[in-house]
Amino acid sequence: MQIQDLPYPDPGVPDARSGPRFLWWLGRNQLGGQLKSLAWGLLHFVAVSAQPFCVGFAIEAVVDRSGTRLALTGGVMALCGAATAIGDTFLHRTAVTNWITAAARVQQLLARKASQLGSALTRRVAAGEVVSVSTGDVERIGWFVEAVSRFTAAALTVLLVCVGLVVYQPALGVVVAVGLPVVALAVLPLLPPATRRADVQREKAGRATELASDTVAGLRVLRGIGGEELFLDRYRGASQEVRHAAVRSARMWSLISAIQVLLPGLLLITVVCYGVHLAQEGRITVGELVTVYSSVMVLAYPLRHFEEIAMAYSFSRPSAKRAARVLSLERVTDIGGSRAADAPSGDLYDPATGLTAPTARLTAVVCGDPDAAGQLAERLGGHPSEDSPSVLLGGVPLNELPLGSARTAVLVQDKDPVLLSGSLRDLLDVPASGAVDAGAALVAAQCGDVLDALVQGSLDADDPMDARITERGRSLSGGQRQRLALARSLYTDPEVLVLDEPTSAVDSHTEARIAEGLRELRAGRTTVVFTSSPLLLDRADRVVLVHEGEAVAVGLHRELLRSEPRYRAVVTRETEEEAALGEAHKDEQASLSGVLKDLEDNRLAEIEREEIEETA
Repeated sequence: MQIQDLPYPDPGVPDARSGPRFLWWLGRNQLGGQLKSLAWGLLHFVAVSAQPFCVGFAIEAVVDRSGTRLALTGGVMALCGAATAIGDTFLHRTAVTNWITAAARVQQLLARKASQLGSALTRRVAAGEVVSVSTGDVERIGWFVEAVSRFTAAALTVLLVCVGLVVYQPALGVVVAVGLPVVALAVLPLLPPATRRADVQREKAGRATELASDTVAGLRVLRGIGGEELFLDRYRGASQEVRHAAVRSARMWSLISAIQVLLPGLLLITVVCYGVHLAQEGRITVGELVTVYSSVMVLAYPLRHFEEIAMAYSFSRPSAKRAARVLSLERVTDIGGSRAADAPSGDLYDPATGLTAPTARLTAVVCGDPDAAGQLAERLGGHPSEDSPSVLLGGVPLNELPLGSARTAVLVQDKDPVLLSGSLRDLLDVPASGAVDAGAALVAAQCGDVLDALVQGSLDADDPMDARITERGRSLSGGQRQRLALARSLYTDPEVLVLDEPTSAVDSHTEARIAEGLRELRAGRTTVVFTSSPLLLDRADRVVLVHEGEAVAVGLHRELLRSEPRYRAVVTRETEEEAALGEAHKDEQASLSGVLKDLEDNRLAEIEREEIEETA
């Protein structure tokens, strides 16, 4: 896989049982790129490590006054230099390719998982952790996958050089062959504490990221209630904790780096001292001493990759663990589907609550608990909890449909819809039936003033469809964002549309017009609206009261107001005391009416008696 071929047609099915298994799965799926990087790495490192041998041979040729050997050695050194340059160039190219393609694979897997889980993802994993995994953790995972091939090439080069030194000069070669493993493995005892400190740093950074995202999302509300400084102080405290953890982690890695510099230096001093002693005794030549000395000097370069692979694994292991945790989450419904891909039509029925939304009707659902309403809306969209049965559409369980078919049939707009940055044309560039025009959807959602505001905010946009929308629509008010999101949902024109409080942030006049436009545009389609607004309820074909997880009353808005106290309490915000006073007032009125009726009956009786007496 090359960078220009990204994204992957299919990123595959990851082994998400643990972080190390996930890293191993990534490496196996990039075996071709790893082998290329290993080959170029071997060429580069071997060419670099061969230079000391060439220097030694050249010195011996000068001592022996052999011009032929000197010329031959010079040619070999030139070839080694060319191989070093070529190997380094293509090693960097293949290593970066492995890094980017591994990171892209992880990002595709995370995006696919987010698409499969939908809103259930943020209920099971904190939003800050998802952001952390899809940004910083992806880079660290790619770093380790890329570093494996370079480390393998460096390790094989060190092994080859040790064997070559033992064969070339056994006396000094044995010293180097024994000392190099000690140098390479000396930092192993320090890796567990370094890893723990890195884990603590990542954990604190994830919490700080989550706090920052929550603060930014609610910044407007915080400013309104004067809590901005409080949350900023909390973030400052979390940021300082991250800084302290990063300093502690850096100290440990500085110690590891110092050891990686100190021990090769001690080995070099040992080789020089012992080599000088052997040269004085005449057991080795000057050329052989220079060769061994230069080889130990050059080996410091591949030995640095031992430290890098340790650092890369320590940093990527917790990242891979978090990524594997997200990727291991499964959707309650069947993603592949066991039925045909054609979406059914008919009534929408929830067995858990007994709620039924008849086909081609506008059904309003009143629920006193906003959280329960949100969960019910998600369940109607095919996202049931683990202990809830699947919703039925036309008698067919949604979890038996392929994921794409289920989402085509039922669309859920939650109470806090997201507007991505881009133009209004991009916002409405969504899968749609084609039966609803974008202009009609915008008119039904009463977006006229929103379009004017977007055009005024975009100096270079004459067409409202080209007007720019800022990130999450932050330049718009809450009601304007709601109306744009509603227009997007209406334009999609699904078989079943579920709206959770679509007009909670608009004024009553606009809400009345939206209710009428929604009813007209969705004629012949199934629509479910979760609301407690009398303006929307009065225009619904059917109103269902859900109380304590059960549909307890069905009827029209005005009928339920008269006959159902629980419905009246939710819609009119009537308290128990007010209801009791109202009942008492009704009883008093009934008693007074009874007394007046008795007085009137007595008066009529007296008049009848007087008439009888006069007649007699």
